[in-house]
Amino acid sequence: MISSSKLKSVDFYRKIPRDLTEASLSGAGLSIIAALSMVFLFGMELSNYLTVNTSTSVIVDKSSDGDFLRIDFNLSFPALSCEFASVDVSDVLGTNRLNITKTIRKFSIDHDLNPTGSEFQSGPVLHHIKHGDEIEGEVGEGSVSLNSRNFDQYAQQYPILVVNFYAPWCYWSNRLKPSWESAAKIMRERYDPEMDGRILLVNVDCTADAELCRRNHIQGYPSIRIFRKGSDIKDDHGHHDHESYYGDRDTESLVKTMESLVAPIQLESLKSENATQSTKRPAPLTGGCRIEGYVRVKKVPGNLIISARSGAHSFDPSQMNMSHVISHLSFGLKVSPKVMNEAKRLVPYIGGSHDKLNGRSFVNHRDVDANVTIEHYLQIVKTEVVTRRSSREHKLLEEYEYTAHSSLVQSVYIPAAKFHFELSPMQVLITENPKSFSHFITNVCAIIGGVFTVAGILDSILHHTVRLMKKVELGKNF
Repeated sequence: MISSSKLKSVDFYRKIPRDLTEASLSGAGLSIIAALSMVFLFGMELSNYLTVNTSTSVIVDKSSDGDFLRIDFNLSFPALSCEFASVDVSDVLGTNRLNITKTIRKFSIDHDLNPTGSEFQSGPVLHHIKHGDEIEGEVGEGSVSLNSRNFDQYAQQYPILVVNFYAPWCYWSNRLKPSWESAAKIMRERYDPEMDGRILLVNVDCTADAELCRRNHIQGYPSIRIFRKGSDIKDDHGHHDHESYYGDRDTESLVKTMESLVAPIQLESLKSENATQSTKRPAPLTGGCRIEGYVRVKKVPGNLIISARSGAHSFDPSQMNMSHVISHLSFGLKVSPKVMNEAKRLVPYIGGSHDKLNGRSFVNHRDVDANVTIEHYLQIVKTEVVTRRSSREHKLLEEYEYTAHSSLVQSVYIPAAKFHFELSPMQVLITENPKSFSHFITNVCAIIGGVFTVAGILDSILHHTVRLMKKVELGKNF
């Protein structure tokens, strides 16, 4: 058994009797300074230990979220009707999808971007519209030509007023004209405007009376509208309440549709279902449209395009205005606020370019330019945030940030809003670097020991300096 005297021999910290030590004011001052320094440095070390430290690296995109990228958007077009608004996507691999409707919703809006009703129903995808045989030579006039001076008078005079808004230069308007005039003539013979007066087919030249067409939100030619007596003008804000016809344009189909419109008026007690309701839908209340939803695209350079599109209408490029407001535009899966806040705790600047274009307006002033396409060039970079908990890696966040450059381009084609996107082959990887508790304890010990030792050295130097100065004053020799 080891004796206590032998055990005491290994004591590193041998004690000096207190009565053999001498206290001094300089030593007390240094002790206070040393203690305060220890507390300050300990606080700094503790703060550093509690602070999250991350490292950022750029690596080849590992793309653990598949081969497709989701694009969410909410865009408002004050001068593009929902009737013709089309969302298209294309890419460098040859993919070309036109008029996407499955994941898209449309709402009619006014010039102040306020909705004017419920969701605009695009209706089922129509078959190829059938036209009548082309007739060479002059076509007999069967319909009545109206203008802004007499339009309201006729709309209130006839229970059913069917209007063909057309443009003389339009190919589809010219294709419709023979069948339209023939159908108008047949309906005049069956329902004489003077004797019967239940229905009348008329036409409006939008190049001669542009204001009347604008008032009825006509953006494509020809547009066939069905006005009902007493319901074409609402009390609130003067919005038009009528239907659009999208069915076949041959004489037989037109006459059949007109007959179905007259039948309920003849038999008022019967509320029969219209046999051609699939070809008629409420006309847009205003000339603007809000488009929201998402599309999925391949992770290659491509385009998201919003424009006016129709397989049986023509558009006047000089009258199209693609000004828009971007309420939301983001790439990838939506990130919940909780996850984003957690990521910002690690990386405060994360998410700054996740929605770079949100809230921005892109306006084409018509008095400056016509035929203007608004283009956005987007460079997309994937960012991953990886955190380490209990020595295991956990993917906290996976998002796509982008930079955007926009421009207005004049073109001879129909104006559009184009979003050109290109994904970077590299990705940004942000990794949390955990700190060792043992390293923290080591630093704390180093702080305490280092400050204590340095203070001791300074005290010794100061003490010997004071003694030396006293000896000099007393005139003692060294």
